[in-house]
Parts: sequence; structure tokens; C-alpha cells
Amino acid sequence: MADNRKYHYLKLKENYFDDDSIVLLESMQDGMIYSNILLKLYLKSLKNGGKLQLDDRIPYTAPMIATLTHQQIGTVERALQIYLKLGLMEMLPDGCYYMSNIELLIGKSSTEGERKKQARLALQAQKNGGQMSGHLSAICPPEIELEKKIELEIEREKEQGQTAHAYGRYQNVMLSCEELSELQSELSTKWNYYVEKLSEYIASTGRQYQSHAATIRRWAAEDMRRQAPQRDYSVKAGDTV
Repeated sequence: MADNRKYHYLKLKENYFDDDSIVLLESMQDGMIYSNILLKLYLKSLKNGGKLQLDDRIPYTAPMIATLTHQQIGTVERALQIYLKLGLMEMLPDGCYYMSNIELLIGKSSTEGERKKQARLALQAQKNGGQMSGHLSAICPPEIELEKKIELEIEREKEQGQTAHAYGRYQNVMLSCEELSELQSELSTKWNYYVEKLSEYIASTGRQYQSHAATIRRWAAEDMRRQAPQRDYSVKAGDTV
């Protein structure tokens, strides 16, 4: 069956890695890691016009970015500070990170100058207290706006249980609706305890897990084994064998 879906894409010019900011970034200690994280963040921000956010209300935090990029929290925190200093990223008034040059890396508008001017005007309006319009054309080129609408239609057609959502105090425990429903059924009132326990553990240690649902089940099973009463098979005086 033909795949007629539309996808967001990142378009890098041939001199992308010759830009002064990228050269300085990669020359630092762990610079290649920072460069790799930057590309992943560009990709993560495409569907939101450059803003790093899980949905309309929840911006990505350093622990969330660490989980999504498979890096240590300390590494991500250092990378974010460097991006801000080099002008590769900006902090919006609502606390959301914005990828500064994203408008030059997406779409096919007539010229790069027009694209950058349009995005800068929209960003400046938001910094001055203006609200983001409900229309993506305020910050996205027209073709990206169209792709966004198509993607939203596709998302509505997907099965509800296939999309992972962030849970826990630090919004770093990723579970699909199906996984969450199964854990609620299997662990009754204890499921939330294990979600919060895993969220705190990931945030404090930077550990990564292939499946958060499987980790929660393993922890619950280990606790059950430790709490299970041990039978006493010893023979006492007067007992009949």
C-alpha cells in the first residue's frame, strides 16, 4: 500500500557545519555530543514551529530532553546553556525553548530573508506580550502549515494507544495510553506510586530504559517477592512428619 502521509523534515544547507556557531560548538569538549543533541532538538521542534514542547501547555524541560535524546541530564543542561549563549536557542516568556534558526531549515518559501523576517516578527510580537495566533502561518511557512494540518488529521486516525505521553513529577516517564491502562489494571492503586518512583529515579540518576512500562512491572514484581511471607518448613518437637 502506498504511503501518502506527509512528514516534517529538516533541510540542512551544504555549509551548515561551516557556520561560526556550529564550528565553535563542535570545538568544545563534548562538542560533537552537543551538535548531535542540537540536530535532534531541531527535529523535535519542527511540528511546533521551532518551540520545544510536548503539547500546547507543557514545554520540554532538561530532564525530558535528556530522556528523548538518550543523554545524561548534566550533559543536556550544559548544552542548553551553550545554545543560549551562542544564539542557537532562545527562552520565550512562557518558559519554552525556541530554536532560533529553525525558520532557515524548514519549508520552501521564496527566500531565506523573507522566511527569517516573518518568523522574527512573530517571535518579537510574542516577547512583547502578544499571544500566539491559532494559525501556524504566524511562525511557519505556508507549506509547513499545510503539513501540520495533514499531520493532525493523521494523528486523529491513529489508534489511541500507540502514542506515548509523559507522566510523573518530572514528566519523563513515557507511557502509551494502552500501557498506562494495563498498569492501572495490573497494579490497582500502586501504579501511580511506581510512576512517581521511576520519574524521580530517572531525574536523579539520568538512567535510560528501553521500556518504562516493563521497568515498572519489574520493580513491582520484585517488591511482591520481597513482601511475600516465607513458609517455615522446619519440624518442631511434637510434630508428625
